[in-house]
Amino acid sequence: MKPAAPRNLSAFTRIELFVVIVVIAVLVAMLLPGLPPRRQSYSRMIGNCLNNLKEIGTGYRLWAGDNGGFVPPQQTVSKGGWEDLLTNANQGAICWTNYALMGNQMGQSPRLVVCPSDERKPAATYTNNFDNTHLSYFVGVSANDTYPQSIAGGDRHLGPGTVPDSHYGFSPKNGNGNDVAIPITGPVSWSLKMHSAGNPAGSGNILFGDGSGQHISSVDFRTNLLHATPTTNWPAGHVPASPSIRLVFP
Repeated sequence: MKPAAPRNLSAFTRIELFVVIVVIAVLVAMLLPGLPPRRQSYSRMIGNCLNNLKEIGTGYRLWAGDNGGFVPPQQTVSKGGWEDLLTNANQGAICWTNYALMGNQMGQSPRLVVCPSDERKPAATYTNNFDNTHLSYFVGVSANDTYPQSIAGGDRHLGPGTVPDSHYGFSPKNGNGNDVAIPITGPVSWSLKMHSAGNPAGSGNILFGDGSGQHISSVDFRTNLLHATPTTNWPAGHVPASPSIRLVFP
C-alpha cells in the first residue's frame, strides 16, 4: 500500500494573524472589568497617607496665614478657631471640627482626611454629615511651627501601652472620639491597624508642627517624640500629674 503523501502545513496568512490578534484583544477587554482590582502595595499606602498629612500641614499654614498666625486649636471661636471649646476637657467628640474649619485651605476634598488603609470612608463634603466617622487623624492641639518637632497630628491607631492592640487604640469605632493626656514618658504604641502590617511592634505616620511628616515605629515615637513639647494650656481642673501632651482623637 502506497503511503499517503504528507500534508503541506502552511503558516498563518497576515489576514488570519490579524483576525486572531483582534479576537484576543476583544476577549481581554471583556474580561478585565470582571477582575478584582489590584490592591495597593503596603509601602504605597503608607506614602499616600503621609502625603495626606503633609497636605493637611499645608492647610494649617494657609489657615494660620489668614488668621493671625494661629492654627485652629489655638485661635478663638470668634475668630474662626475652636480654642474656647478646648478649655473644656473631653472634646474628642468634636475632633472633626479642626479639619472642617480648614476645608477651604485643604481644597474642599474630604478624601484628604481619610487614610487609604483606614476602614472609614470619606464624607461627601466638610459641611454635610462630616464627623469623626469620616476622619483618620488625631489632632495635637498644642503644636505650632515655633516647635518644629511638636506633634500636630497623626494616624488615629495610636493606643496605650507597649503591646499593640488589635483595634484602633485611643480612637473608638463609634466615632465618639477621645481627648487624651499622654505622659511624655509614655508608654504608647501604634495598634495593629492601618500601617502596622508586617510590623508586630506597630508603626504609623506623624504630622509635625512645621508641616513635615514622617513614618515612625512605636519605639521611635516613645523615645524621640513624646518628650518634645509638653502641653501647657490644660483645661482647669484637668492638669496631669506629670508633663504630658494633649492629643484629641476622632
